[in-house]
Amino acid sequence: LPQYLDKDLYPVVTGGVPETTELLTQRFDHILYTGNTAVGKIVMAAAAKHLTPVTLELGGKSPCYIDKDCDLAVACRRITWGKYMNCGQTCIAPDYILCDPSIQSKVVENIKTTLKEFYGEDVKSSPDYERIINKRHFKRVKSLLEGQKIAHGGETDEASLFIAPTILTDVSPESKVMEEEIFGPVLPIVTVKSVEEAIEFINRREKPLALYVFSNNKQLIKRVISETSSGGVTGNDVIMHFFLSTLPFGGVGHSGMGAYHGKHSFETFSHRRACLIKDLKMESTNKMRYPPGSQKKVDWAKFFLLKRFNKARIGLFVLALLAVVAAVMIKSHQSVLKRKALLVVLAVQRLGWPSGW
Repeated sequence: LPQYLDKDLYPVVTGGVPETTELLTQRFDHILYTGNTAVGKIVMAAAAKHLTPVTLELGGKSPCYIDKDCDLAVACRRITWGKYMNCGQTCIAPDYILCDPSIQSKVVENIKTTLKEFYGEDVKSSPDYERIINKRHFKRVKSLLEGQKIAHGGETDEASLFIAPTILTDVSPESKVMEEEIFGPVLPIVTVKSVEEAIEFINRREKPLALYVFSNNKQLIKRVISETSSGGVTGNDVIMHFFLSTLPFGGVGHSGMGAYHGKHSFETFSHRRACLIKDLKMESTNKMRYPPGSQKKVDWAKFFLLKRFNKARIGLFVLALLAVVAAVMIKSHQSVLKRKALLVVLAVQRLGWPSGW
């Protein structure tokens, strides 16, 4: 970052909990936090002391619904890429799959085939497969495998922080692996019998940061989008909405608040300040808003506030005002001006000028 931005204006501070805690005691114009929901609540509470606005990009369990009516080979290849990239340690990785029981085995076989294409026979020796970030995280992810039906993978090595790409089948919605964001290379499959059941399943849980739907039926995809809530959505792919700078990126509910990327970043970190500079002339036109009140002023107020008038009426108003000013300032050609003023008044009255004109 210092290569591109002034390090004095944009200092980068690295540290742990003590440094972050002290940083949050300072007064800022805006705070953006990326991380888990628990820490997001701490950041928001600290920001509230100074009424500092926050943008929170948190996490959550991003579901991936696979409809029976789709190309499973393509769908599973894209899901495999998004799930196991960086060993599953991305905030918008597909967290779990929802699919009909009749295609569960086909989904597993397609993912297994793709894993072999991506990482070869020996995943552990593949230069393209990463490791878990630290031992604490390794133990947490490994514990999620306990009591689960492992359809593929499951191998672990604490010394090298290796956890193989793993697929879990027939996963119970109440199991531990379905309670928290996995953030690792473990992919549970929960079976549902219909898109209605999938939508209900998603809506019973906290709102995710991302939602993925695979189907040849575009109406089905649109239905899932309209009947659920998430930070973002990609249809027939995963993660790709993140790469489009024209789209806002952010969460909703437990997955965050606010959004950024591209112009949305500029808008997020900008204060939309209302500014108006008026002239000190033409004070007579402002008398309508000054005390004392009168029925005539009330009629004028009703005209401006309650009646719908288009640009043509505004133009007539300006024209009438100019006619009155001209009649006062110009003494010559009075008969001509009177006729023009009369025509203007008649036209305005026809459009519904308020009483008292």
